[in-house]
This record gives sequence, C-alpha cells and structure tokens, in this order.
Amino acid sequence: MTILSVTESCQILNDGKVIAYPTEAVFGLGCDPDCENAVLTILSLKKRPVEKGLILIAENFDQLIPYIDIQSITEQQKDLMLSSWPGPVTWVVPKNKNTPYFLSGQFDSIAIRVTDHPLVGKICKVFNKPLVSTSANLSGIEPCRTVEEVEKQFGKNFPVLGGETGKRINPSEIRDIKTGKIIRQG
Repeated sequence: MTILSVTESCQILNDGKVIAYPTEAVFGLGCDPDCENAVLTILSLKKRPVEKGLILIAENFDQLIPYIDIQSITEQQKDLMLSSWPGPVTWVVPKNKNTPYFLSGQFDSIAIRVTDHPLVGKICKVFNKPLVSTSANLSGIEPCRTVEEVEKQFGKNFPVLGGETGKRINPSEIRDIKTGKIIRQG
C-alpha cells in the first residue's frame, strides 16, 4: 500500500496523477482540476460519464473563484454559501466561461465545497488550488471509508493520503445556489 504524506500527495498532483484521500464521510479520488488527463483518469476509474460533472473541494473560497461566475451570484447567495463553510455542504453555482467541460460536464454550473476536513484542507493549501473530489469507489460498489477499502478496490499501489475520514455517515449535502433547493440530502 502506498501511504502518502501531504507533501508527497501534492507532488503526485503536480505530476498530473490521481490520489485517494479522506474527506468528511468517505475517501475521495482527487486530482488537479486543470489537468484534463488526470480528470479523465478519475472518470475512467469510476466508469463515470463526463456529462455528469464533478465537485471541486477547496481549503477556502478564494481557491474556487477561478472556476465560478462570481458576478452571477448575489451577495445574499454568497453570504448563504459562505455561512455553510467550512463544512459538508456542496453548492452548485454558475461556472466561469473558462471552466473546462471535463469538470462541469453538460452543465453551465459547477459543484463546489470548502472542506472542514483538516487533511484535505492542508493538501489544498499546500497545492494552492482546489481538488476534484468524487467518492473513491468503483461503479456499483460502496464508497471506501478506510485505506484498506481503497486498496481493495483500486489496488496495492494506488496512492493514498494516510488518514481517517470524518465521522459523517452521509456524503455532503448538495444545494443549488440559485434556487436554494437540496439536490442531494446530506
């Protein structure tokens, strides 16, 4: 098993590769959101169509600004979003016109979250940008909650940031910033 430190994880991300890491509820698969090959690797691993889009997870809101259309969000919407962070609430917001299709899929929006998991926050801080975040699991199999489960699903040599998930049972809640509606219960 390849257990990584934060520094080693960031090196792998800089190399355009994918890592697994603990989040608030489950292990996630992550990569540099600006590296198309890495994002397509995640989609291939999960057998997930690009049209579905992905979540970006960050240490702070500023890391997410390059990917969103900040002008189309009202101050009230922004305040609502920021009041839920850091934490397990993912918001679907209008995307920046430069946000690549391989992140947003068929949508004119992108899902974003500021994490309260200390290890993920530290990776994003050291890496100095958000990560793609999708649950670490093969299609049709439950998401991984331990390093051992990641190894079982993805193999001995898959790079994993050592650590434990938060104690949440469910993945993050997903809400639409424009309507306030809950898309996925958390």
